[in-house]
Amino acid sequence: MPETNEVRDAIREVELRVGALRQSLAAEEKAARRAEIEARMASPDFWSGQEAARRDVEELRAVKAILDPLLAVTKKADDCRELFELVAADNDAGGLAEVALDVGKLREDLASLELLALLSRPHDREPCFFSIHTGAGGADACEWAEMLLRMYLRFFERRGWTAQELDFLAGEEAGIRGVELRIGGAFACGYLRGEVGVHRLVRISPFSGKRETSFAAVDVVPDYQEEINIVIDDNDLKIDTYRAGGKGGQHVNKTDSAVRITHLPTGLVVAVQNERSQHSNKETALKILKSRLKRREEEARAAQVSARNAGKMDNAWGSQIRNYVMNPYQMVKDVRTGVETGDIGKVLDGNLDNFIDAYLRWAVKQQPL
Repeated sequence: MPETNEVRDAIREVELRVGALRQSLAAEEKAARRAEIEARMASPDFWSGQEAARRDVEELRAVKAILDPLLAVTKKADDCRELFELVAADNDAGGLAEVALDVGKLREDLASLELLALLSRPHDREPCFFSIHTGAGGADACEWAEMLLRMYLRFFERRGWTAQELDFLAGEEAGIRGVELRIGGAFACGYLRGEVGVHRLVRISPFSGKRETSFAAVDVVPDYQEEINIVIDDNDLKIDTYRAGGKGGQHVNKTDSAVRITHLPTGLVVAVQNERSQHSNKETALKILKSRLKRREEEARAAQVSARNAGKMDNAWGSQIRNYVMNPYQMVKDVRTGVETGDIGKVLDGNLDNFIDAYLRWAVKQQPL
């Protein structure tokens, strides 16, 4: 049976952790922001400005994703304190055991929430542009890119995030050559920044029947919510238009509405085809391009290019951040953190939390905030 002093100390510990979390996650400010947005949403003309309304809805979802669990752990800590005061006064051993059990569960909830405190870098809280592109490996690489897309879509769904497809390029034989998504959700950019890099798959190829190695690269760029003050010379842009088409030839437009922009000085290429309007696709492509250019500037100023883009040197051997092995054994291992599991099926079904959480803790040790 737990001692009274032990339980009292444990409650004090979780209360201190809850207080620190409320401060680091700005609970009071978020509560005020939530009330402000909800008041606007109650207005009858809220949807008259669809873009502003969409941003409000997205921000409210992100605020609630932080505030709701934070309020829940605050209430649980208060409940533990109240119950402890009751059972301690009566010297109730069974009641003390119940409080100790509740405190243990509360510690687990706090451990998950405390990860949010690690996401305090600029733009961690923002939505992001998320892309996957094939590397070395031919048809196997295209199928691997499609497997990664399925994995991440499952992860996004579990998180309650939105995934808007902006561009999709099918593979010639199978799978995909590339995809561009906009991910909306609480701390989407912060959680996903550790996924940037090359992902390597080893398996028996369904195409050759031999053991093959395939590569696909993931990139994550913040969808900067403030205006991006980057001026791009029109002469530095090569703009191509083409007929848009979705997965498997679906949603094919009869006009050249899709837009591909190449930034000649840097070689950056952005393609967008989700809207029927060429003008809208061009605006979105320019925003993504400016976001990528701004990220480059920020990384250069912070001298973090090598750290942030480790593993993006080449989409091939020796540059991977994570290995997925199906043959001759089964294992997924992160090269940076050393975290690994033999349940590759679970990982490919979108269970990435262990890898992402470990990366966040690892990144703080590498570059303290």
